[in-house]
Amino acid sequence: MRYVTRLTTALAAAAALTVTAPTPAHATAIGSTPVRTFEYSVGGVTMKVPTGCMFTHVIRGSGRKITYQNAGVDCAFVGALSSGFCNWRIDFTYADTNNRTYRTSRGRTHSECKIDPMRNNSPQTLPRYGKACTHLYVNGVRRVSQCHHITK
Repeated sequence: MRYVTRLTTALAAAAALTVTAPTPAHATAIGSTPVRTFEYSVGGVTMKVPTGCMFTHVIRGSGRKITYQNAGVDCAFVGALSSGFCNWRIDFTYADTNNRTYRTSRGRTHSECKIDPMRNNSPQTLPRYGKACTHLYVNGVRRVSQCHHITK
């Protein structure tokens, strides 16, 4: 009798799973790119960004709909001891499958020096599939980028 009860319960559970409505697919992508060592000048003072920093881009959503997007720098070891990034900004760009950029969300330039610059971007629905990228500019020069492909 116990065997029949278990079998009936298992079949009922399997049937319930097959008739429930499918849930929408959700995608999350997280990627990091190392920030290469570079020097730049601020007010006549030479600033050096050593190794040990990573530029990370997080994106969540489903299909062409982006529900959350964030990019920022994390530094460790020697990189965490530097003065950071001065006159920085983070931009988000969106390109189609032919790699043509059709939208840019330009961040504001921050004049202060910060070891961990970060920016969030607004939720949105993209008009096309392709890729979403983020770029870190320091003193007006693009220093690192990180991209994720947005596909069906």
